[in-house]
Amino acid sequence: MNNISTKLIHQGREQATASFSVNPPLVRASTTVFPDLASYKASYQGLAFETPRYGRSGTSTVMEFQSAMAAISNAESCIATSCGLTACLSVLAAYAKPGRQILIQRDVYGPVKAFADSELAQLGVEVEYFANEQELDSLIDNHTSLIYTEVPTSLTMKLIDIKKISAIAKSHQVPHACDATWGTPVFFDAHRFGINLAIHAATKYINGHSDVLLGAITGSYQDLQLVRDYCQLHGNYAAPDSCWLALRGLRTLSVRLARHQQNALYIASWLKAQPQVQQLLFPALPESPDYQLWQQLFSGAAGPFSIELVPCDDKQFERFINSLTLFGIGTSWGGFESLIMPAVPHHLRATTTQKHQKRLVRLHIGLEDKQDLCDDLQRAFKTLAK
Repeated sequence: MNNISTKLIHQGREQATASFSVNPPLVRASTTVFPDLASYKASYQGLAFETPRYGRSGTSTVMEFQSAMAAISNAESCIATSCGLTACLSVLAAYAKPGRQILIQRDVYGPVKAFADSELAQLGVEVEYFANEQELDSLIDNHTSLIYTEVPTSLTMKLIDIKKISAIAKSHQVPHACDATWGTPVFFDAHRFGINLAIHAATKYINGHSDVLLGAITGSYQDLQLVRDYCQLHGNYAAPDSCWLALRGLRTLSVRLARHQQNALYIASWLKAQPQVQQLLFPALPESPDYQLWQQLFSGAAGPFSIELVPCDDKQFERFINSLTLFGIGTSWGGFESLIMPAVPHHLRATTTQKHQKRLVRLHIGLEDKQDLCDDLQRAFKTLAK
């Protein structure tokens, strides 16, 4: 069972056989009951998150999801967390030590940067940001405990050469963590490029229906040990209901991503010809400066990308956003529906925008008819002409 499309269907279904069903049962439990004292003691000899101990550390439903994520990621193990952000922050916090250094890629997810600049700094951790492998190479030293990247960055859609980053990390024996949510394991085989810890907001494509908060971290048992200890100590666990829904979402992940890709490439190509669009930030386009790197790293393109609109005032921008009917206004992505996220200045994910400057918005292209989405955008663009 080597093909990921087959793994998506068949992994994480061990408990289904016992219940004579296609899907594993949803097991909710606060208390795990053992048949005897020896079994109770044995549960505490096994790995946290992979051995039933107490409801908080996971029921069979949670462990089915973790085993499926590990399998499709070509990894030994997986830790499910309460949401994508807790997955990111648990990795950073687990490797944070006073007097040590963490190197983070510039333009990462806004809440990650906010956590690094406030919480990690208070712990006495030195946090430095880098834009490329040359800057990383000049910053890394024997005090570096973690390198953190995101591909592509969630608003500016920038790509970094992950292979070179991993090579630098390996040469210094420093673990490399990467937020790989955009590509999912279907389009981005993170561990093949030397990434030690791959982080996924399963909230997004993995679940795919905008009704679950869930995070996942995959890697080897060794690389995940510090994170496992941190999550156990701080009570960072995933709920069985979330894992059960995400397991259901996994079954159609490759099919949904194919449609997201088809729609996104079509609409991005259409947007290139629109005079109201000054720039497209989408590495899957041949015109993108990151296109060749995208081809090397990814086997497909996900639905989110950003556009820069022509300069407009606040009222024009508000009319543009409010006139869209098929694009909901929201900060997430990865569900079946199309979304638009304005990068307004007060937002954690925003860049500074002055009056009459070009406006940056992120689009998530959903599963609707692609021409209907273009027509919706076209009607909104007309408001900018007014």
